[in-house]
Amino acid sequence: MSELLSRHRAVMPSWLPLYYESPLEIVSGKGSRVTDADGHTYLDFFTGIVTNMLGYDVAEVREAVERQIAKGVVHTSTLYLIRNQVELAEKIARLSGIPDAKVFFTNSGTEANETALLLATFARGSDEVLAMRGSYHGRSFGTVAVTGNRAWKNSSLSPLNVHYLHGTDHAAPAFRGMSEQEYVDACVADLRDVLDTTAPNVACLIAEPIQGVGGFAMPPDGLYARYKEVLDEHGILFVSDEVQTGWGRTGTSFFGIGNHGVVPDAMTFAKGLGNGYAVGGVVARGDLMDRLGALGVATFGGNPVSMAAAGATLDYVLEHDLQGNALRQGALITDGLRALTELPSVKDVRGKGLMFAVEMVDPATGAPSPALAGRVLEAARERGLLIGKGGVHGNVLRMAPPLTLSAQEAAEGRDVLLDSVRAVDAQA
Repeated sequence: MSELLSRHRAVMPSWLPLYYESPLEIVSGKGSRVTDADGHTYLDFFTGIVTNMLGYDVAEVREAVERQIAKGVVHTSTLYLIRNQVELAEKIARLSGIPDAKVFFTNSGTEANETALLLATFARGSDEVLAMRGSYHGRSFGTVAVTGNRAWKNSSLSPLNVHYLHGTDHAAPAFRGMSEQEYVDACVADLRDVLDTTAPNVACLIAEPIQGVGGFAMPPDGLYARYKEVLDEHGILFVSDEVQTGWGRTGTSFFGIGNHGVVPDAMTFAKGLGNGYAVGGVVARGDLMDRLGALGVATFGGNPVSMAAAGATLDYVLEHDLQGNALRQGALITDGLRALTELPSVKDVRGKGLMFAVEMVDPATGAPSPALAGRVLEAARERGLLIGKGGVHGNVLRMAPPLTLSAQEAAEGRDVLLDSVRAVDAQA
């Protein structure tokens, strides 16, 4: 055991997981690559859990932060005007497509989702919330309550009355024989049944367009449009959790919910917007945002340094058409990875843009295999590639490279993945 690992275990919570049999310490990075404390360099296909959206040491972001720090003002609080906060909010409000949108900045996706839940429950005068099976929305008391993934659900206690919907479980026994349209119809019928039988006064549906921690499980495109038709009949609000799907990552839409043809009442965001700097927030209809009756503040939310980083990151995404690059490089990778579905240990390869996954199963039984997923994680690291892991059963390899990924890097990572999965499959 390394000296740093021993110290980590002595003072950090036991429920704070570390990847790899020999956990690594990343000490430097440039572009799409990072280097660990032992001098090994890796192509990074997980980017700090979908957070270093532009990769590492991006001059435009670094210089924007340095300019702000050089002013001597790291923090003032939202009790004062913050110019780059207002400028960033204006851009996000415009890009959201939400009518008369307003923005509130937080420090993280968890805080952003808490804020959205507060807005919706206050507006509707209800503690009833709809969420998706397999979802993940954060680690706080309220966001754990709407998380539909037992691996990350630390408490059965809840400040909310939550009802879980279908939408990303087409492979479940109840739906396996259905066409995609039949599955969508069944999900919508189930939503109506939930509203008719168990949920008389719902505040909102909160949903990820692609389930991040859930192993990049995806509802069929258009499902949320069908859901919203039903929600609108009842005046129920729709919150899209864009913490992992925002800013063009899916390639086909700037926000993930765009793939469903839906403009939600509110969207939450975090992670990639700051390219590593702590930033989150909610963009919502102005009337919904302004409805709260008491004062509110986020002490560090929207601070000048994080706003400088986020503003530079968003400008870089737009100026370099990184949404288009995500579409191109994602197709190059995912199209190549589909060959893995011929292997008995691979159940599925799925993705949109630079957000893709490989689902591992026991070749003998077809049951989810977190053990094989863990072995691929190790095999990829040995070959110089960092990837992630997730899914309700922990058996899904999930990847989200920087949106700046080049075609050469995309091909390199794809080939390492192909080699790693095939090697583990052969051993299994």
